[in-house]
Amino acid sequence: MQAAPATPANTATLVDSPWRRVWQVLRRDRLAMGGLCVLVALTVVALLGKAATEWIVLFDPATVRLVDKFRPPLSQASALLPVRDLPPGGIYLLGTDALGRDVFARMLQGSFVSMSIGLVAVSISVVVGVVLGGIAGYYADVRLGPVTVDALIMRFTDAMLCIPVFFLILVVVALLPASIYNIMIVIGLTRWMGIARFVRAEFLSLREQDFVVAAHALGLPAPRIIFLHMMPNAVAPVLVTATIGVATAILTESALSFLGFGVQPPFATWGNILADGKNFIFDAPWLFFIPGCAIFAIVLAFNLLGEGMREAFNPKLQRR
Repeated sequence: MQAAPATPANTATLVDSPWRRVWQVLRRDRLAMGGLCVLVALTVVALLGKAATEWIVLFDPATVRLVDKFRPPLSQASALLPVRDLPPGGIYLLGTDALGRDVFARMLQGSFVSMSIGLVAVSISVVVGVVLGGIAGYYADVRLGPVTVDALIMRFTDAMLCIPVFFLILVVVALLPASIYNIMIVIGLTRWMGIARFVRAEFLSLREQDFVVAAHALGLPAPRIIFLHMMPNAVAPVLVTATIGVATAILTESALSFLGFGVQPPFATWGNILADGKNFIFDAPWLFFIPGCAIFAIVLAFNLLGEGMREAFNPKLQRR
């Protein structure tokens, strides 16, 4: 029996979109999918933690219970506490700290704070990097006096890359008032250089493509060409860099909080929980290992997902 000829409808189902092909490659990568599952679980925990500690107030991370200080994980709350100060179920799931505060409640609050700082900081860096990289690549030959736009932006980017970013963040954070929003902005404005270089390289290649030349011939305005025609084709390295950048931003925030320059009490982050437990590593090891393991898990998950996305977007790197 002769096969039916291919129709446009049939060929449309046979030809996958680029994003579907990327998902199919990513789905076969067990490490990347494991990282994705961990990130989904931590995102759910962060949202539940926000609801439980601030909206519903089921857990209160700021309640001091001196009579219950240094309780180990899964320990029973003291009968001397008022009913309003008891943890749900009367059990400290992750123990208590030096002030008797529930570590589980503080970890829930810290998960939302750390995740939100990482995501917002990377969003700021992506916006700045895409704008500067896109301008440098698209207007590479436009001159501003003795230099081109590309040379001006790239030399500024090189100068930023030469500055030790963490020490720059320390100086800026020390000069600004302590605030979650200041931490987000400072980290975001010091992590855009890699994205700008990736976008600039993609734009230099894309502007010579036929579809961009045709868009110029049709008289389309530059913003439309940049954002509707060139940017979708340059998004792959941006997504990979942003995914790994979230892990870097969370590590940076944790380091700042550990040193006392990050998010200040009464807000709890994984970094300042770790700082509170560093003096009791032998007497109350859960105060040190629980936030340390959480930071390790989320950074490893983002790095595994970013590496998987890098291989999925680049067919030459795909595993056989």
